[in-house]
Amino acid sequence: ALVAPAASAQDEPSLSIRPFVFGSIQGFSAIESFDAVFGRSYQPFFGGGVQVVFHDEFFVELAASRFKQTGERAFISNGQSFRLGIPLTATLTPFEVTAGYRFKVSPSIRPYVAAGAGTYQYKETASFNDPGEDVDVRHAGFVLNGGADFRLHPWIRIGADVQYTHVPGI
Repeated sequence: ALVAPAASAQDEPSLSIRPFVFGSIQGFSAIESFDAVFGRSYQPFFGGGVQVVFHDEFFVELAASRFKQTGERAFISNGQSFRLGIPLTATLTPFEVTAGYRFKVSPSIRPYVAAGAGTYQYKETASFNDPGEDVDVRHAGFVLNGGADFRLHPWIRIGADVQYTHVPGI
């Protein structure tokens, strides 16, 4: 009568909604341009979103992030960059929708892969611009990513992933 019942793991719900926040470092393929204007070709992004998970395997994720940095206009001649002393501010705002699969490795470690599409708005302003010279464009692109998340607590997970994004036209 004093024996406790055997412990059993609870099943994951068939549908779970998981909000998240993130910070990332993203490298740009326009290495020379970003290096000349901002001093480096990789920049921080911060954002958040929501992930809807079905049967703890399939998921759909909506994410928005933002990069905003001030640098100065530059031009590149014969591989050498020259800063012009004209301040500019660039803002990149991605909104991405991906779908993926979470592999059942263990209850506390879940590798995943995903693919999707996004829309990417790029704005560039400078104090010396004439009206109409600022840049404000939006283009579509695609996303591939993979990684793993690790359960720290039943309500808290931390993840690490690698993402490739291709946005033609910006």
